[in-house]
Amino acid sequence: MGEAAARRTTALPVPADRAPKGCRVAGRSAVPSLTRRLLFPTLAGLACLSLPVRDTPPRPPGTGPAVIRGPHSLVVGYAADSALVHDIAGRVGPAWQRVAGVWGSAACAVVLVPGTERMARVIAGDAVLDGLAAVATLNRVVVNPDQFTRLTPTGRDVVLAHELTHVTTGAAVSGVPIWLVEGFADYVGYRDTGLPARVAAAELAAEVRAGAVPYRLPEREDFEPGAPRIAQAYAEAWLACGLLAARFGEDALVRLYRDAERLGIDAALSELGMTVPGLTAAWRVHVRETLA
Repeated sequence: MGEAAARRTTALPVPADRAPKGCRVAGRSAVPSLTRRLLFPTLAGLACLSLPVRDTPPRPPGTGPAVIRGPHSLVVGYAADSALVHDIAGRVGPAWQRVAGVWGSAACAVVLVPGTERMARVIAGDAVLDGLAAVATLNRVVVNPDQFTRLTPTGRDVVLAHELTHVTTGAAVSGVPIWLVEGFADYVGYRDTGLPARVAAAELAAEVRAGAVPYRLPEREDFEPGAPRIAQAYAEAWLACGLLAARFGEDALVRLYRDAERLGIDAALSELGMTVPGLTAAWRVHVRETLA
């Protein structure tokens, strides 16, 4: 989306029967859990426990671990720029509040901030991290510092809320359609930012003004890193969820997500008196009217 460029994604799970021995099932590629423990020992495991965790003062970049604990969060930096770690720690609390305000609750925010993209790839267990500012695994957010530092302050807030939404909803192991997974996360991420749709969805808006209105809801391949229209795919999914929230209310959007997980998207939409073709038709009109 305009910050689109932030390009967020959820690490897809590897089937347990295909994971090599000694590896965790957490991302597109299984990475030995020992490697991750060496990079981020046991600090992440302290999140949201009543155990005291001493915050570390600012330190020069690349000099050991930094730990910052908040009421609902734990930010762990390793060989990372201290200013970046502290900046993220200051943004995680509001991101948690935004997710909890929509979903009704939120997972404890464990955010890992490595010093390089190479380290982020290892920690996330994700073989394809190109262009992504952060990824969400089953229980934590891993920041890609090379991309995250390129974002505006608003973009950083959106990305953190987006990824924490994925952790809270269990998106890494979800059966919910990808347009709803990513659209809902962006709905939460952009909520209350005040960004106009034509700014947040700048790439898609340019296409619509040129007369190219999308004809279907985005599918999984549209969100793959390197996909030619990945920014537009996020915008399309976001606008679909925005339409549902505007027409039926935010609580109904949350129920739709929960029902889609339990019952499937067709049954979930039927509770709103809609079908996938009916939603698609209404969404195409909404996209045109919102962005033209």
